[in-house]
Amino acid sequence: MDQILGQVLRNAVWERLDMLADVANDADAPALISVARSELPRLAEGWRAILRVHEPDERGDCPTCSTRWHKCKAPCSVWQVAHDHLVAGGLAHFQDSRRIRRRRAESASTADGTNTSTTLPERPTGRHALIGRSGR
Repeated sequence: MDQILGQVLRNAVWERLDMLADVANDADAPALISVARSELPRLAEGWRAILRVHEPDERGDCPTCSTRWHKCKAPCSVWQVAHDHLVAGGLAHFQDSRRIRRRRAESASTADGTNTSTTLPERPTGRHALIGRSGR
């Protein structure tokens, strides 16, 4: 039951993001201004809430991304993605592409020379169906 509720929640978020992208791409100026005034503050506050739980602790570790056995030094991937999308702007896609290529190259070979290449999961588009999504 929790899996189904989780999928419903994720679908709702993806659909909302799709709707906002569609408005940004297709709406006329008055509609765009109206949506921007109502949604931009909400999106900014959402980012703030996410980033607050990823603020580094006194040791410089992200308390959310770290586990008992593996500490994640700041900036964690959440802060890196926030910077890429909120600050770097147009460079974010280029940086993501370089990071993905580097990960593929690193995973393709290990120290003992064996090939451990795996395909990376596809990026979600936000248009998800509840049926057929199990196992992801």
